[in-house]
Amino acid sequence: MSLRIVVCAKEVLDPDAVNNYALEGRLVIGDDGKSLTQSSIPRLMNAYDEQAIEAALRVREAGVPCTIAVVSVGEGQDILKHAASLGIDEPVAIHADAASLDHHGVARLLAAFVRSRGGADLVLCGRQASDDDQGVVPALVAEHLGLPVVTIARSVDVTAAGDGFAVRVVRVTPDGDETVAVPAPVVVTISNELGQARYPTMAGRMAARKKKVAVVTPAELGVAPEALRPRITLAKQFVPTVKGACEMIGGGADEAAAALLARLRAENVLR
Repeated sequence: MSLRIVVCAKEVLDPDAVNNYALEGRLVIGDDGKSLTQSSIPRLMNAYDEQAIEAALRVREAGVPCTIAVVSVGEGQDILKHAASLGIDEPVAIHADAASLDHHGVARLLAAFVRSRGGADLVLCGRQASDDDQGVVPALVAEHLGLPVVTIARSVDVTAAGDGFAVRVVRVTPDGDETVAVPAPVVVTISNELGQARYPTMAGRMAARKKKVAVVTPAELGVAPEALRPRITLAKQFVPTVKGACEMIGGGADEAAAALLARLRAENVLR
């Protein structure tokens, strides 16, 4: 009995590069008011999705026989090659214009892919994407598949249970960790508390060069164009003004400490 894992991945603009452009005042929105003019910002896999792949690989390394597919909507061949270099079994691209889809359309395509593979025991997603920070696609995928969803996981453990699998998830909450148990199939979102995702080895990179990325279309997944019409559209995007201020408090240690406390109390930081 082999566990079927599907990891959903997204290609995003490098958030560090975007932040650097913004801090330097060089992040510019085009005349359409929606897109960036910078073409030199690199694109890479969403970091939370990398950790979702890491979670899948840890399940395999724990001794659970499994197959791991990584699927992405759009033309993100590079991120899928990266996933292949980490040792996953099947990289898949859904051929669609990701920029024209809202999260409903993306979730519908991802769910259709899972169904096309006969379902999955474990669907792993990053908790959110670094470009829009909405974090709603995993829940919508679960809704389309009729599966439970467990969010913000720091660890995922899978054990055999009868004819299926049992999943134990440790969740990160504001009140501390929470452990939940759920039978497979289930959708789980992975948070950065999982820990650092691994880097591919040279052998892994060489093997990935020989692994072909499978490409499927919405039509092949049984998704009609009208089902992908966005319900939500981007009206406007803007770069907020970044303001920085630093105030130095001079004098001796006692005098500076007293002045700092007085200032914090005046601004109601301390009472």
